[in-house]
Amino acid sequence: MKGIANYFEFDKLHTNFKREFVAGVTTFVSMAYILFVNPSVLGASGMDKGAVFTATAVSAAFACLVMGLYAKYPFASAPSLGINAFFTYSVCIGMHIPWQTALAGVFVASIIFLLVTVLKLRETIINSIPEDLKYAISAGIGLFIAFVGLQDGKIIIADKSTLVGLGSIHGAVWVTLFGLLATALLLILNVPGAIFIGMVLGAIFGIVMGYIPMPHHFVSAIPSLKPTFGVALHHLGSINTVQMWIVVFTFLLVTFFDTTGTLIGLAQQGGFMKDNKLPRAGRALMADSTGMMVGSVLGTSPVGAYIESSAGIAVGGRSGLTVVITGILFILGMFFSPLLGVVTSQVTAPALIIVGVLMAQNMAKIHWDKLEIAIPAFLILVGMPLTYSISDGLALGFIAYPLTMLAAKRGKEVPALMYILGIVFVIFIWILNH
Repeated sequence: MKGIANYFEFDKLHTNFKREFVAGVTTFVSMAYILFVNPSVLGASGMDKGAVFTATAVSAAFACLVMGLYAKYPFASAPSLGINAFFTYSVCIGMHIPWQTALAGVFVASIIFLLVTVLKLRETIINSIPEDLKYAISAGIGLFIAFVGLQDGKIIIADKSTLVGLGSIHGAVWVTLFGLLATALLLILNVPGAIFIGMVLGAIFGIVMGYIPMPHHFVSAIPSLKPTFGVALHHLGSINTVQMWIVVFTFLLVTFFDTTGTLIGLAQQGGFMKDNKLPRAGRALMADSTGMMVGSVLGTSPVGAYIESSAGIAVGGRSGLTVVITGILFILGMFFSPLLGVVTSQVTAPALIIVGVLMAQNMAKIHWDKLEIAIPAFLILVGMPLTYSISDGLALGFIAYPLTMLAAKRGKEVPALMYILGIVFVIFIWILNH
């Protein structure tokens, strides 16, 4: 145990094994839904759901272990929610591209992604983003995941006339409300592991009240990877059209900015930034780059850092051991898939909402008295939840920032890379809309 404490620098980070273990479990429980959501989404493209389930678990475990052991940060990764929908509904169904070819596109994008990481371009970009915008990114992600939590818990629902509206309070919504109240009270009382305990209490409440069915059995066989394993490599020759190269670069851009934005937000929340820079950023970026490549070979859409890692950080996770625990649980999760069915979206929703509250506190650190900063920061804040995309929210703010700074005659204070990013995001939005 002492060797583990020394390797992960517990004393320096003011943490301990128990706290890191609880954080790792909390992170896993918060993102375990992807084990079931990803096969459902990618299955619509024609992919084998069982194989996708296993690929999701193995790629998440690999990326988490690399992040924890190599980069030593509590940032968990798994196949990204959102870009998996782009993979299925935009690429496969919308463009009529076979899933095998689309998977090859993900592999090519991951190789470029890895190259960009090795050349330290991603690290340079992260370090060049102004501090105010970093706070806006963190707070914006908080609003985004709170919005996701409110939707998952059915507190907010779709409305034809107003886009969204208040849901009716009945059925499983009570699980969300009970879990939210329990978690809030535990946090206010400073109970360690409040978010995780809140989820456990929510699940128990759901089972007792009959909103969540008890699993019929607890252990099941692991589905075979055979239908998807290595398919990406066998279809590399299919990437031979302009349309497919646009798809490749879209995978690259969306994953690049989604994961970059997420890493910045998590680093701000955990207090890892030093002089506006993330120490060992190259290692953290390498973890999700290699995760994306391994995931594409196994048979899943792009892997990236998860905003749900904020749940683990919120309960005290500060070292790489947090996501090592998360990675191990993803491996075990393959055997206990029926048990994971208890962790419904209503059970995890309160955690996302509460973490959103915690991350939104970063708004207080933004210089709202300066409009040239306030406007792009605000666009990032509202852009993420309202476009349902971290990368789109970044695009709005990053395009506006150089323009507002120029208008305020502060153009010389803007890093050259921020001007380049503004242009890149204009191209990015144009590609997505054509």
